[in-house]
Amino acid sequence: MALTKLTSNLIEGGTGTDWVTAIQTSNFTAEAGKGYFVNTTAGTITVNLPAGVVGTEIIIQDYAGTFATNKVLLNANGSEKIQGSSTIQGQITTKNATATLVYQDATKGWTSQDVITPITVDYLVVAGGGGGGGRYDTGSAGGGAGGLLTNYGGTALNITDATNYVVTVGGGGTAGYANQGSRKGGNGTDSIFSTITATGGGGGGAWTTPANGLNGGSGGGGTYDAAGGTGTSGQGNNGGNGSTGSNQGAGGGGGAGAPGANGTATSGGNGGVGLEVNIIGGTGNYYAGGGGGGLYPATSTTVGLGGLGGGGNASVTSNGLAGTPNTGGGGGGSGASPATTGYGGEGGSGVVILRYPNLKTITNPGGGLIFATATVSTDKVTTFTAGTGNIQFN
Repeated sequence: MALTKLTSNLIEGGTGTDWVTAIQTSNFTAEAGKGYFVNTTAGTITVNLPAGVVGTEIIIQDYAGTFATNKVLLNANGSEKIQGSSTIQGQITTKNATATLVYQDATKGWTSQDVITPITVDYLVVAGGGGGGGRYDTGSAGGGAGGLLTNYGGTALNITDATNYVVTVGGGGTAGYANQGSRKGGNGTDSIFSTITATGGGGGGAWTTPANGLNGGSGGGGTYDAAGGTGTSGQGNNGGNGSTGSNQGAGGGGGAGAPGANGTATSGGNGGVGLEVNIIGGTGNYYAGGGGGGLYPATSTTVGLGGLGGGGNASVTSNGLAGTPNTGGGGGGSGASPATTGYGGEGGSGVVILRYPNLKTITNPGGGLIFATATVSTDKVTTFTAGTGNIQFN
């Protein structure tokens, strides 16, 4: 059927669609029954949809073949839906797409095979905690907590169906050896989800040269008149400093919620408290606490305690306690005597937790990850406790 020109701005096609001849290069409000040539060369364009009427069509054409680079975003009218969702913005991301949007009804709203609705995901990514320092003629310091990154309670992350996203759960840092090598605790390893990387916690210091704590997601504590390590901005805090004097108290490892406490001549510093993130539901779920600092000579009332969120306590007469697995807690420092028996505690392993709509399912193509999924309210929550690999949402 031949095209009939109606006005200087509209052309009626054989389908009954009125095409707007002006090329759309900025945000605009669409009208029912019309087609639009949309040029996203300069950037993303938002199309505000009209109130839906059953059977109404709107056509969006990729004028310059740039939708895959700069997408078109679709806003429904009021509480109306796009692809069955009233909370997620529709997107057209296919190069050279001719997207026909059809309003079906109040349940499905505007639909099209060329429109996608991103999945909204909340995440908690916690790296492995640093190991506590080993004993050598003085108390040794607590390990720093693993870095903690989360968007829970904030802006959800939009991701795409059937697309690979890497997940890695970081391991805890090694314990510092008594009277061997550097005696410092080892750093934890990073945890990753997609482009989000939490930094492993810093190892706790020990009486060596230098006696400082190591930098990390949160810094390890220092000992023997040395400074604690520095925490990564936005992920954790600094470790506590070591004391001076004949009875040296070591600093506590930094936590995600607070720095580690400094050691004194009569006490080891407590590990910094972690952060409460209730992404799995309920309350009181703390992660990334720092390890406690040791003291020489150690007694039950003078060693540092691990921070809330999986930090290990410093030892009284034996090895420092390990950070709690899958919390990113730092390991406790040693305060034992004699020097040959006091090891630090290992850092707690990290964790990756994702919360997303319950209609979706996570798969792990190629394997490599240990995880479990639970239903919380109207969402699913998947907790990754070990390994590395790719995941997809379907």
